[in-house]
Amino acid sequence: AADQGDATAQSNIGIMYSSGQGVAQDYFQAMSWYLKSADQGYAAAQSDIGSLYQNGHGVPQDFLAAMDWYLKAAEQGNGRAQYNIGWLYEKGCGVLQNYSSAMGWYLKAADQGDAPSQNNIGHLYEKGLGVPQDYSLAMHWYLKATDQGDADAQSNIGVLYHDGHGVPQDYSQAMGWYQKAADQGDTTAQYLVAWLYENGLGVSKDRTKAIEWYRKAIAVGDEDAEVCLNRLEQETNDSDRSEIQRGYFKGLFK
Repeated sequence: AADQGDATAQSNIGIMYSSGQGVAQDYFQAMSWYLKSADQGYAAAQSDIGSLYQNGHGVPQDFLAAMDWYLKAAEQGNGRAQYNIGWLYEKGCGVLQNYSSAMGWYLKAADQGDAPSQNNIGHLYEKGLGVPQDYSLAMHWYLKATDQGDADAQSNIGVLYHDGHGVPQDYSQAMGWYQKAADQGDTTAQYLVAWLYENGLGVSKDRTKAIEWYRKAIAVGDEDAEVCLNRLEQETNDSDRSEIQRGYFKGLFK
């Protein structure tokens, strides 16, 4: 189909090369197929070319080139491209940082049901970036994203309950939301699940579970979790040594 000029098939071949599905991962080949599709005006391929430039996959990282390709796709209503333009504005990559512009683009994508955009709108409201700080609106947008299973939004709702922002502080609710995100592999949530178990907040204190969840977070590179685990294991070792010493001295003075 691609050889006959089918833009969707060309784009899909690009996706397979980009992700290494059924073929060796090859960003150069991915770009080649995306370009064939993008030259026919296929928005998804234009967006994916932008992603290659944004991440420096197969090409030098170039945020300006990424923005150019995203705009081509976004003008056709591509939600993923609209999200990425919002992200570039929020982070100030290739453009001056502009939270209001970020919000505008996130809203375009969110209106199409894009969960990461809904989550990021919630984040802007939570932090008061480009908009007045509003925890209620933050929760509103996070919940829209969690309806689609977005792990970042689940973790962020946990933080609102953890800190008592816009809702009564409730560690049990925080743990529930952290757990949802942690079960999807969200590193921050895994760390916070461990922290709540360690401190017995919202759950019974459980050192074993705390260690288990700190190790999950460490496995994907969370340095804070590593610090906490080392401290917790050291405390455990010190406690064990003290118990042994108490038993020894009891034996001496029977």
